[in-house]
Amino acid sequence: MSQTDPAEAFERQRERLLGIAYRILGTRADAEDAVQDTYVRWQAADRGAIADPGAWLTTTCTRRCIDLLQSAHQSRVDYVGAWLPEPLETPDESPPDQAELATSLTTAFLLLLERLTPKERAAYLLHEIFEVPYPEVARSLDMEEPACRKLVSRAKANVDRAKVRYVPPRGRQDELLAAFSAAVVRGDAAGLAAVLSADIQLAVDSGGKVAALREVLQGKEQVVDFVARALRGYWSGAWLEATPLNGLRGFVVRENGGVIATVSFAFDEEDRATRVFIVRNPEKLGGLAASSAGRCVELTDGVEPAIEPPPIKR
Repeated sequence: MSQTDPAEAFERQRERLLGIAYRILGTRADAEDAVQDTYVRWQAADRGAIADPGAWLTTTCTRRCIDLLQSAHQSRVDYVGAWLPEPLETPDESPPDQAELATSLTTAFLLLLERLTPKERAAYLLHEIFEVPYPEVARSLDMEEPACRKLVSRAKANVDRAKVRYVPPRGRQDELLAAFSAAVVRGDAAGLAAVLSADIQLAVDSGGKVAALREVLQGKEQVVDFVARALRGYWSGAWLEATPLNGLRGFVVRENGGVIATVSFAFDEEDRATRVFIVRNPEKLGGLAASSAGRCVELTDGVEPAIEPPPIKR
């Protein structure tokens, strides 16, 4: 194919566009729709007049994401129970040059972005995560550059204050996985309590499509009791598979050959778990059904499985 072939030029940008779209929208399906819409517009564009295809595609994709995000706002307001981003499998350990980028995939970070306006979210991601220069960010958002800088500054202050991009050492993550697994498998409440913060929260996203806890649990006693008693009963026939999810170690929960849930976590700077995120909505689990099958093994009694994770869409 020629270097100027439009399809080839687009494919060189696809993974980056998917990375931007997923972080803005929080769901794989919406991100793929935004990227596909961008491709359709790219095919119809006067490409001879486009000096920088990468910048043009970033701008087009970003604007489409903002449109989709604005239209999705009401559906998230009316969502049954807690809304959580769609879980995404990621490399277990990012290369050094991509480690900073991987921290922007954590569930806690994506949830914090939900508090920002669509333009704040897009501006922050483009400049702070994908290192797009301010003039280009301003063009993407159809704003003056000074106003764009204020958007990024405001968003950055919120993100930095919340400290949601912290990633603990792999060993501490594995300690939490072992303690969580032991609580579900054996009812070991004490082991789990030892690795949780006092103000731990647990949220379950079912979308009203399956039976699940709808209120957010607060405090160590409630969370430990729910995991060691309720989840132990609900998942008595399930497998907890240690899997890298959204930049941190978590679980894919399987039963009868299908994925019934994922479990992911957030940490504070003392390496204690501060949030537990459980996704039960089947519409958000379809992408995991085939991708992790066969790569992970059952995790019980704190046994650590070997994992060969798939590559993340950047």
